[in-house]
Amino acid sequence: MESPGTVGELTETLRQGGYLADRGLATALFVALSLNRPILLEGEVGVGKTEVAKVMASVFGRKLIRLQCYEGIDTNQALYEWDYARQMLHIRALSERQLAGPDASDAVDKLFGPKFLLERPLLEAVRAGDQAVLLIDEIDRADDEFEAFLLEVLSDFQISIPEIGTVKAERPPLVVLTSNRTRELHDALKRRCLYHWIGYPAAEREVEIVLIREPGVSAALARKVVTAVHRLRELDLAKPPGVAETIDWARTLDFLGATDLDAGHANDTLGAVVKDRDDLEVVRDNLQEITSGA
Repeated sequence: MESPGTVGELTETLRQGGYLADRGLATALFVALSLNRPILLEGEVGVGKTEVAKVMASVFGRKLIRLQCYEGIDTNQALYEWDYARQMLHIRALSERQLAGPDASDAVDKLFGPKFLLERPLLEAVRAGDQAVLLIDEIDRADDEFEAFLLEVLSDFQISIPEIGTVKAERPPLVVLTSNRTRELHDALKRRCLYHWIGYPAAEREVEIVLIREPGVSAALARKVVTAVHRLRELDLAKPPGVAETIDWARTLDFLGATDLDAGHANDTLGAVVKDRDDLEVVRDNLQEITSGA
């Protein structure tokens, strides 16, 4: 699919893909797509940051390449590694054939050729270019050194492999970085990216999101669930429910045949929306108030 010509067209394309983006997010994505700029999405857990990349890949027919960040991730795990197991088998086969002279030298050189190279997400994305969406998920979990390395890669979209040469993207992929703000990212990375904060949506928009993602859920039930979730977010919870939990709760209630959200139905299905033991106790103590009038 070709890139959209306007922000409005992109908004509609995302809606058809099951993602309801507000004007600000759609504008940021439109600029990122048009000007080949990475985009950094921050926000609370479960508000749809990762889903943005998935939907963009789906609606534009691009390959989704995901780099999941975590504490201790290093460059090899993000770029490439050599398949040492296959290399050892190749060496054993060479020794059995007892190659000598130029043939042996050539065979050894091939040990570090494309056949034995394991692509990791960054190298895969550089090679795929604008046929891919590169999702760098939870960049805030990686350490400072990896963030600095990533900044260098995003600046020129080329990777040097000493044994093979330099791989450069003719046109860069769409890059979506997400962060839950477990730590503050460096200004240099933020300057390299467009930025958008995804917050909790207003009630009416969240109802619309539920109905788009779960069209089988009735509008009345969706409104009751959203009202209850907004009340949950007002409580002092360790892990307030995100939009993903709202959708899960509505889906669960609909699957169980519930047409209303009373204290009984809510108590039976809290595991779909509350994911912390201490939070469960807090919610159960306030369950009547949470479901009252919902």
